[in-house]
This record gives sequence, C-alpha cells and structure tokens, in this order.
Amino acid sequence: MKKIVFILALVAFAFTSCKEESASSKVKPENIEAASKREAEINKGVPVIEWDKTEHDFGNLKQGESVETVFTLTNTGKGDLVITGARGSCGCTVPAWPKEAIKAGDTAEIKVMFNSRGKKNKTTNTVTLTTNTEKGNEIVRIKAFVEPKKES
Repeated sequence: MKKIVFILALVAFAFTSCKEESASSKVKPENIEAASKREAEINKGVPVIEWDKTEHDFGNLKQGESVETVFTLTNTGKGDLVITGARGSCGCTVPAWPKEAIKAGDTAEIKVMFNSRGKKNKTTNTVTLTTNTEKGNEIVRIKAFVEPKKES
C-alpha cells in the first residue's frame, strides 16, 4: 500500500513540475506599466499640506444657528495630494472636500458646516481628513460659544 501511494505521489509530482511555462511568461505588460507609473509617483515625494489656518472660532452663536467656514490648504509637497475621506467629530460638523487629486503647488478648500442645534455653551469640534501625506491624516478645529435659547 505504501508503495502505491509513493508511486502516485511521484507521478503527480512529475506531471505538475514538468510544465514548459516559465514565471516570466505569466507577467502581464499592463501590470508592468501600472507598476512603473506608481513607482514614478512615489519617487516624486509625499504631498505636504500647508494650511491658511487650522482652527476657526465662530464666536458667539444663538442655539440653532448654522454657520460655515473654509479652510484653505496648499500642497507644498512634490506628489499629488489625495484626500480619501473627511469626517466631523459629531453629526453637527459636516465637511466638504475635493474628491480629485490636488497637484503639487495647487490650493483647495475644505468647507466645514456647523449646526449649533442642541448645543450650548463652549463647544469645540474637529474634522479629520484621511490623506496620503506622511502623517496619513490632518485635523482642523472649529469652536464657538453657543448661547442657549431663553426659556419662556
């Protein structure tokens, strides 16, 4: 029985190891081209964000008031800046960001809308951007003092 299993294993090995196809014949030219483009982009260097400001103070707001501000960024790095996502620290803080790549030297705007409904007194919120910078994310802050509605 052991001889039969050994012979079957030997035959199976012979059939699978005798293929004429080499590893280089499996490489697709379009994959080589895509890898070359990726490598060229990586060699440019990482994008770097320079902000006009990283914090905005709305001052005093009446409860329920909605306001917005704009944070302007400049890509001072050498590679394209890509923002893959942005999220506010709560549902009252909603960011809007460019979905296309920001070329080196170009500027872009991040709009942040804040709704003070349900908030009172001092409030501070953040917007976290997920990017391809060296840090991987960038954070901007907004703050306000929300005056509660007068009870009637």
